[in-house]
Amino acid sequence: MIRRLRRCGHAAGAVSPEDQAVVDEFRAMLTALRNPEPWTPGTARDIAVRVGPFVERAHTRPGDDHGPDLIAVTLVHPDTPYAGAYLHGRQLGYTGHDWLRCPTTSIVGYWQPGYTQLTHAANGLHLPDDVGMAPAHYALYIEARKRDDSLDGYTLLRLGPYTQTRHAQQDGDRLSAALNGRETTLVSGYRITMRFGPLCVSDHQLFTDPYEGDVVALLNTAITDVRP
Repeated sequence: MIRRLRRCGHAAGAVSPEDQAVVDEFRAMLTALRNPEPWTPGTARDIAVRVGPFVERAHTRPGDDHGPDLIAVTLVHPDTPYAGAYLHGRQLGYTGHDWLRCPTTSIVGYWQPGYTQLTHAANGLHLPDDVGMAPAHYALYIEARKRDDSLDGYTLLRLGPYTQTRHAQQDGDRLSAALNGRETTLVSGYRITMRFGPLCVSDHQLFTDPYEGDVVALLNTAITDVRP
């Protein structure tokens, strides 16, 4: 997994700048492994995550990075944000993955340059299609908001994850039809609205699986439960 030094340890002469760079990279890797910087939920720094026997760099999704069991991440080339990293990352499959549901147990710590030698990219390998993390799909949020134009309100129902966007759109159309003309009468003092957005994997336990029931029936149950 780790690129080998190109120079024999018994070779005569001074170490070349190229070989010295390899030695420095190796030392940085050992330092990073021996002294990982623990990850703290809710911070916007890149993290290092395990992907099989490798370690990869990942962006966290703002607002969906507080755990404690799952957070949303997207894997990026270790040389990000340099321009060459995008092209190389595209060639090696890094851009083929969208947001992923990352178990917090897979997090090594905050990203350090020393981890670069442990990535697929540094070893000339294509990132596998299956990185051991399920996609962080989208969801539907049905919310009750005060009719006085304030931001006060609460979420009635969270539906997700949707494995295909078209399924979310179909359910969204059904819910919109069910709400049509009744948005302000279902819950006294509130307007019922629906929005499409990313699945907040950090709060995955709050979501109802849309494939296990009729979404309109789930909506009616949620509304009945909040009525006085």
